[in-house]
Amino acid sequence: MSVDLFRMMELNRQGFKCSQILLTLGLEARGKKNPDLVRAMTGLCGGIGFSGKICGSLTGGVCLLGLFAGKGAPEEEEHEKFLLMVEELLHWFENEIAESYGGINCEEIIGEDLASRTPNPKCGKIVAGTFEKVKEILDENNIKMTGE
Repeated sequence: MSVDLFRMMELNRQGFKCSQILLTLGLEARGKKNPDLVRAMTGLCGGIGFSGKICGSLTGGVCLLGLFAGKGAPEEEEHEKFLLMVEELLHWFENEIAESYGGINCEEIIGEDLASRTPNPKCGKIVAGTFEKVKEILDENNIKMTGE
């Protein structure tokens, strides 16, 4: 079992959800902690505030790309290929996840478990796949997940 997968399971046992787990892993790769950011990611869980809309792994994955390739200070610029990276993640999600799980919306993917906020085994696979795809996209664009 990979370190990332073990850590994802640990975070899930601590009560964190999809988008929170993705950003926590990204922050940890940078050697950082940011409880405010992780807390803010709660708004994407369960498909935007448990509304069942767009899967939090997808929106969290886009945020994770932004953590490494977005603009974060007035003197910075977002990576020149940031929007292409987002597009690549979206296409992958639509082709891989939507095909396998019935859509890109949380309610389509986990159905009844959404209302009770019960962890669903599908979510772990989707979070892990999304994290791996984000790492691949960043690597293809010569962006390291470690350091600043």
